[in-house]
Amino acid sequence: MKKYPYPHIRTELPGPRATKIIKTDEQFVSPSYTRGYPCVADQGKGMILIDIDNNEFLDFCAGIAVCSTGHCHPEIVATIKKQAGKLIHMSGTDFYYEVQANLAKKLNRLAPGSHGNRVFFTNSGAESIEAAIKLARYKTGRTRLIAYIGAFHGRTIGALSLTGSKVIQKEGFAPLLQGVTHIPYPHCYRCQFGKIYGRCKLECFQYLENILFQRTVPPTEVAAVFIEPIQGEGGYVVPPREYLIKLQKLAEKHEFLVVADEVQSGMGRTGKMFASEHFGFVPDIICTAKGIASGMPLGAIIAKKEIMDWPPGSHASTFGGNPIACAAALKTIELLENGLMDNAVAMGEHLLKKLNRLKRKYPVVGDVRGLGLMVGMEMVKDRKTKTPDPALRDRIVERAFYKGLIILGCGSNSIRFAPALIVDKDHIDCCIQILEEIIAEECSS
Repeated sequence: MKKYPYPHIRTELPGPRATKIIKTDEQFVSPSYTRGYPCVADQGKGMILIDIDNNEFLDFCAGIAVCSTGHCHPEIVATIKKQAGKLIHMSGTDFYYEVQANLAKKLNRLAPGSHGNRVFFTNSGAESIEAAIKLARYKTGRTRLIAYIGAFHGRTIGALSLTGSKVIQKEGFAPLLQGVTHIPYPHCYRCQFGKIYGRCKLECFQYLENILFQRTVPPTEVAAVFIEPIQGEGGYVVPPREYLIKLQKLAEKHEFLVVADEVQSGMGRTGKMFASEHFGFVPDIICTAKGIASGMPLGAIIAKKEIMDWPPGSHASTFGGNPIACAAALKTIELLENGLMDNAVAMGEHLLKKLNRLKRKYPVVGDVRGLGLMVGMEMVKDRKTKTPDPALRDRIVERAFYKGLIILGCGSNSIRFAPALIVDKDHIDCCIQILEEIIAEECSS
């Protein structure tokens, strides 16, 4: 078995300094935060996260798919320092500055379609979703919205209304936006219509067109359908290509908009700048954030010019499009286009190959799926019945931390792999080695 130079755990976990910080956090920080294990980050370099007690972890989470170029990429750090010495803030909603205009021009070129787009800048994914809700309602004059079961769009009131992931996220916050309908996501491994892909009639799409639109929701009242081209928190689910194409055509027929939530799947993570490109799908509005600026808080919505025609004052953001974040985004895009997206393709194939080997070897691995470096592995009690095993998933994620591997769950019983796009084969092989140790021990216990 190959010995890797990482991870390197030097203390009990959590270590003494980490324990002290966790106690302070528990006293003063909101208890609404979800912490699966006691990781107290202090430094990061590339694929390595170092905690406050100098323990080194191999990070396959990347700040929940945010640190797309790795922790503290030297070119990103230099760009941030340079911009901070020039202009930190001016508010792009009231003033002009070059770096914001240049980033908008760049995003216009990168978005799928004819490149006749405009950009509104935000600070986060949830803010991007909120902006898209407002723009869709403004442009169509309609109020109804459609989203998907399993979707995660954020936790602000509008975004939360679209979210269909976990009850705890909504409990106690009603009333939310009225007129939001959730429908099944096209999840072929767990088809809610009991069909098998390849032998089905795409019943998941027919439900929208022939049931929902004919019995309960007038399509003439729908402003937009919000869809993740790859469902993120719902389990890293990749839909059939034809679903998104059919959805686009249905939207054209009934004159509602399609909004692609690319907050997690965008910015090169799947091997293309936007996951929509894998499907030949051209959304009316794209929401992005997370990996756009290598860790700086930035988001955006990209919409066709004829859609983003709202007048001055109709929507704005004090901090959205901050100069430092925009500069970091431009450098991030440069790095993505100059090799990191290609690396995401190659390393994604390697990761899928290794995970599929685990699937063949261990019956508790039910499904492996993904595009590029957005990959999920679903844990089950029995591969034949596909009974989900969330408890096993949680144990694997926690035990991985104590062995020096940072991963997170998604869906009820899946593990997500969202490493920085700088990941190499040794990183992946080390990750798989740690995972296999844990899975083998779980299967033998």
